[in-house]
Amino acid sequence: MDKDFLQKFAKNLKFIRKSKKIKQDDFLAVSGISRSTIAMVETARTDITLSKLKIIADVLGVEPKELLDFDKLQD
Repeated sequence: MDKDFLQKFAKNLKFIRKSKKIKQDDFLAVSGISRSTIAMVETARTDITLSKLKIIADVLGVEPKELLDFDKLQD
């Protein structure tokens, strides 16, 4: 997987989660995804499956495509 893509995805995920004022612990409790997995995703150290992408989007209350829309990110 392209490292730049993973970094943008990680930054966008963290931005959306924080903009919705969802703490990581609350996110973990609702999503059922392990702390280590989310930590690795939010630090661009791993990619995720489509099913996890859908779960994350549902918990955040966004469409999966919003997690892949990097246009709003600032470098």
